[in-house]
Amino acid sequence: MKGFDMHVYQHILCAVDFSSLSEAACQRALALAEQSGARLTFLHVVEYFPGERSNQLIPPEDVDPAAYEAIEERARLAELAARLACEAAHQQVLISPHSAWREIVRFAGATGTDLIVLGSHGFHGVATLLGSSANALANRAPCDVLTVRHRP
Repeated sequence: MKGFDMHVYQHILCAVDFSSLSEAACQRALALAEQSGARLTFLHVVEYFPGERSNQLIPPEDVDPAAYEAIEERARLAELAARLACEAAHQQVLISPHSAWREIVRFAGATGTDLIVLGSHGFHGVATLLGSSANALANRAPCDVLTVRHRP
């Protein structure tokens, strides 16, 4: 294409919510990272609103509930990376009092991410991660956003 500058991605961020579509997005992000030689980060955001956690398992008394959940989510992220055979990917869990999409946008800007990959919809606490959240993320992200759709 004349006048089209083909950008090679340097840092790909894959937003993970542990849904099957999220795993497909991780596979796509991994393939893109391998093709371009980009650094790959898997990011999972735990929205932490202390007043809304009354139905959750109670951690041991000497452990902060947010820290306890972060430990569990880090283990899940490591399992995902192992299942996809990409343990070299940076794995990050953020605990935030903000919505996941806001944290993804903030993290992408802070780390120089030039592509965010995520499922077109998935789990997000009780609600869907994407849909309206995907739209908000796509409109506010400091970089390109690739949403991976379900393929029956």
